[in-house]
Amino acid sequence: MRDSKEFGVVGLGRMGGNLALQALEKGMRVVGVTREGASSDLKQAGLSEIRSLAEFTKQLAAPRPVFIYIPAGPAVDTLLDDLAASLQQGDIVIDGGNSYWGDSIRRHRRLKARGIRLVDLGTSGGVEGARHGACFMAGGEPDAIARIEPILKALAVEDGYVHAGGPGAGHFTKLVHNGIEFGMLQAIGEGMDLLEHYPDRLRIADVLRCWRHGSVIRSWLIDLMDAAYRAEGGLGKIPSYVEDTGEVNWLVNDAIQMEVPVPVIAQAVMQLFASRDGQQHWARAIAMMRHGFGGHQYGPAAPVRQERREGRIGDFVRQEPVSS
Repeated sequence: MRDSKEFGVVGLGRMGGNLALQALEKGMRVVGVTREGASSDLKQAGLSEIRSLAEFTKQLAAPRPVFIYIPAGPAVDTLLDDLAASLQQGDIVIDGGNSYWGDSIRRHRRLKARGIRLVDLGTSGGVEGARHGACFMAGGEPDAIARIEPILKALAVEDGYVHAGGPGAGHFTKLVHNGIEFGMLQAIGEGMDLLEHYPDRLRIADVLRCWRHGSVIRSWLIDLMDAAYRAEGGLGKIPSYVEDTGEVNWLVNDAIQMEVPVPVIAQAVMQLFASRDGQQHWARAIAMMRHGFGGHQYGPAAPVRQERREGRIGDFVRQEPVSS
């Protein structure tokens, strides 16, 4: 039997590719496929690149863990159906993207009827986390989790892994995480706006550096704000248009259905909309931090906007007929 830490990956972009690189550097065996072809860095690091999903069964020992890192939406359902037809009973598919948690529960039921296990894996830490140590929130049944837990712990930062609960729990906790992130970004952005509007000139870069050391609000986001502010020479050159893929809209909808008040998170979503129709310092600040942790581009991005529009605004779990 091969090493229990070997695994497959579908989608070798910023997140999937960097996780694969981290794993290869740690001596794991990674088998991967991506539409555009693997990067030279991955090939040089030892990636076993395949051309079709069916090759996973030849390259990996059962039960096979296969991670998918593609954008949320209908494409995930299509890929899962293709994987279910290509893998064998007992194999495990791990959805590491930002799928809606209700969809993950529905997909778990559908794949289970075909003998395939699904783990929904919230992945945080951005591109740097994928490359050097991520934060994972897993949802799934205990036997599937037990098979992939050594892999997740090896690729996570210390204490940066949790089996959050049953199917759907990983993507739900990641969605809540993203909502909190939006609220924190908005608060920092508004603080930057206030600093810019002070009646006299402030040494804002030095203020940010000070806040990074010992203040109550010291954080990775403040670190990113400081680094971007210095690199860009302030906020003035950054477009105030803040793009997003729309996942936190699902959380606001969930909160309404659960009758849980989330005014800060909801307002943060509204402020993203507001950024697209004005010249706001706070929006430039948020754009800079998002670029820092996720590599999100500045200004409007047609592919991201399309992803947001294609992604279903989630509601609670739909019942769906089980098909074999």
